[in-house]
Amino acid sequence: MTGLKTGGRQQGTPNKLTKELRDILKTIIASELENIQDRLNQLEPMQRLDVTLKLMSYCMPKVNTIDSTYDSLGGEW
Repeated sequence: MTGLKTGGRQQGTPNKLTKELRDILKTIIASELENIQDRLNQLEPMQRLDVTLKLMSYCMPKVNTIDSTYDSLGGEW
């Protein structure tokens, strides 16, 4: 019985529980976003900075460093 599908959801059918869970989480997050400034103001400065840095990764891309070498004889990068 290797690789033989005998039941369950058809391939490509979305998982109903996953969709419902995502919808609930979206609602919770949307309501919390309205209160985020007040909650941040209640934190100590160091805690506020820590939370802000953690949240930044969700709205700003991370910058990657680029290594390069310079050929002093050829004069090109």
